[in-house]
Amino acid sequence: MGVELFPVSLGGNVFGWSASAAESFRVLDAYAAAGGNFIDTADGYSAWAPGNQGGESESIIGDWLASRRNRSDVVIATKVSAHPKHRGLAPATIAAAAEDSLRRLRTDHIDLYYTHFDDLSVPVEDIITALDRLVTQGKVRAIAASNITPERLEESLAFSAREGRARYVALQPHYNLMEREFYETAMRPIALRHDLAVFPYFSLAAGFLTGKYRAGAPIDSVREPRVTKYLGTERGQRVLAAVERIATDRGAHPATVAIAWLLAQPSVTAPLASARTLAQLPPILAAAHFDLKDDELTALTEAST
Repeated sequence: MGVELFPVSLGGNVFGWSASAAESFRVLDAYAAAGGNFIDTADGYSAWAPGNQGGESESIIGDWLASRRNRSDVVIATKVSAHPKHRGLAPATIAAAAEDSLRRLRTDHIDLYYTHFDDLSVPVEDIITALDRLVTQGKVRAIAASNITPERLEESLAFSAREGRARYVALQPHYNLMEREFYETAMRPIALRHDLAVFPYFSLAAGFLTGKYRAGAPIDSVREPRVTKYLGTERGQRVLAAVERIATDRGAHPATVAIAWLLAQPSVTAPLASARTLAQLPPILAAAHFDLKDDELTALTEAST
């Protein structure tokens, strides 16, 4: 994309869902003031919430960009395939969804456009051709993939190379201290071989790695099902103990330590993390300037294996 990205991308999945528009603006302002310039969203955020239609996050970000007049200072990533009106990756769906995203974001281009969830009913050739058309039209600067199989990713990259089409330049996988096996065994070799930037989502394991949840205690969070899954395992407790021990020793927040581990992994460019409130943002920002020592990296890696 030709831009130096801040080491931590601000996830916009909470905007218009668990974060109001006003609180979202406060978080965005603070992120930008700290030097942050990489904001991630999707057209489907947050259609799952009662009363929402999808596109709420994009609309809030678009309003913020317009009010702050800082579009040229920010890299905006969004995604296609999960909006209720534009499900899947048929070429016509991609074209229509992109227009709606541009309108909600109040911009004339998307910096990084992801296929959010792969659509196996559509050949990769058709998907890449539709995305390439958006790049040729200047509506999208670069394309990327999330939630895709290794086979389909390789097929997509091969088609782009063979036909001279736009190619995926980045990958957004589910990857964190609690979710390692699939990415490290199946996807990381591809990312390294093809020099793909990697922007992991759920970097904090749905908030589990912040240390604010405890087994047996009530979980007041929209992410309760995911957090409970980790809390109830011996491995989860082992990982959390290692994260908190290092955080205590270094005078840092557990979230900072967890994101710093991701930043130290081969291929990872900028992990995603979302902040529902302004108070949740400082530990996320701190990870951009926090280096783990070799023995700390080893301890976290071993605890999570």
